[in-house]
Amino acid sequence: MNAYFTLGDWIVIVVYLGAMIALGLWFGRDQHTTRDYFLGGRDIPWWGIGASIVATETSALTIIGVPAIAYGGNLMFIQMIVGYVIARVILAIVLVPHYMKGEIYSPYQLLEQHLGRGARRLAGGFFLFLEPLSAGVRVFVACIPIRLMLGEQVCSLGGLVDPILGAIFLFVFLSLIYTYIGGMKAVVWTDAIQMVLFVAGGLYALFYIPTLIDGGWTAALTEAGNAGKLAWFNPDFTLSAPFNIWMGIVGGTVLVLSSHGADQLIVQRVLACRDVAAGRKALVFSAVVIFPLFLTFLLVGVMLWVFYQHHPFQIPLPEARPGIRSNDFIFPIFIVTEMPPIMRGFLIVAILAAAMSSISSAISALASVSTMDFLKPLWPDRDEAWFVRFSKHSTVVWACVLIFVAWLTREVTFVLNAAFSLRGLTSGALLGGLILALFARRVGVRAAVIGMISSFVFMNLIYWPATLPALRPWWLATFGGEVFWPWFTLIGTLVTLGTAWAIKSLWPESPSRAPVPSAHS
Repeated sequence: MNAYFTLGDWIVIVVYLGAMIALGLWFGRDQHTTRDYFLGGRDIPWWGIGASIVATETSALTIIGVPAIAYGGNLMFIQMIVGYVIARVILAIVLVPHYMKGEIYSPYQLLEQHLGRGARRLAGGFFLFLEPLSAGVRVFVACIPIRLMLGEQVCSLGGLVDPILGAIFLFVFLSLIYTYIGGMKAVVWTDAIQMVLFVAGGLYALFYIPTLIDGGWTAALTEAGNAGKLAWFNPDFTLSAPFNIWMGIVGGTVLVLSSHGADQLIVQRVLACRDVAAGRKALVFSAVVIFPLFLTFLLVGVMLWVFYQHHPFQIPLPEARPGIRSNDFIFPIFIVTEMPPIMRGFLIVAILAAAMSSISSAISALASVSTMDFLKPLWPDRDEAWFVRFSKHSTVVWACVLIFVAWLTREVTFVLNAAFSLRGLTSGALLGGLILALFARRVGVRAAVIGMISSFVFMNLIYWPATLPALRPWWLATFGGEVFWPWFTLIGTLVTLGTAWAIKSLWPESPSRAPVPSAHS
């Protein structure tokens, strides 16, 4: 047991975990069709969907890592959130109406309707390949500080397994229970509760830390300002770090156009809305919440920096490990050692909530794509009961895959180093393919597929300059070395569109091969 924890802290944690499972059992009563299981019957209120969107994109790494960014630097990450907000408004206006036409289960169905089945399968394949890697890495890295908070005995399941493996299994298994039973409704409503928990936890930490500093808020902000910790604006354009306003307005906008418009992880929530108006309200709700949410956790990091200028660490700061820096332990250490009893339990629950939300969302999205984009087109005559059973079984399979990937990454350093950029390897291909499908479908399926594959290959060559120095693009050195992850999606999208248009011009597709929308798509 963790020596800092009280009985009250453990009661809070156990009650929360029990409540999440109970919600799954409650919503599991109504899962009769794949529409119920993957779209929640399309009768979930827009505000619940909006809260779920925020919870899905806010992993435990966000709650742990965002304060660490400000602790080690300043507030300049907030420039990225400007683009996050802009993108949601664009998607609400432009893309939501396309998703509300007919019964759509994933954005990849639009690629088949307008380009052909090959484009749909490629996009779905990209998602099924990259999402387990990305989600598995997030689970592993989040389990490192959570192991610190809960203690070796709890995470090792009483000494039966390695503590990290025990933490991985615990989070994935608990998330699987309510996802398997309750489907999309359980995921959305647990997400909504989890969002409230980590927002409340962040606000409590933000207003509590200054009470521990001599002079309170005024002294803390003055000291932080004098040290440059409150700097938030950087007008200098660069493709490499640090964050700047161009990364936010341009790179951040395109990044979220992909993550919230072409990635099943978030799009599945929009598809569960009742109609266009509800989908738009859900996205706008998330846009309103996301800026103050990130600002709150950045300011928590600033307050932590001021606090630890005058107080020693009660627990030694662990050394950096692959995929996680020493600063990523700052907030968990503060919670364990400085927060009052009961509230300590609530803050731990906030981090557990973010971790479980990202896991359940990944499992549901992976099951949806594997069932609806790959299996159902092959056996369209099977009854709904059979597909619901398969869908539930696939959530178990994908949960096992996440456990395996999370455990594997403890040894595979290069995968851990890709943790925060992994999505950028395919996000440009997915967004570019969707743009072609909706606004330039005359390019044809061949050009679109080649464009998407070219984007994936090109982004890998950008990301692995140390691994493949001979293949490093010449222009990287011209613009200052490595390309920072906020630019990945924009570059990948441009490569997809440019290659597709070049292929169409040099190798035009026969009109007879134009795609015919599938009756079951």
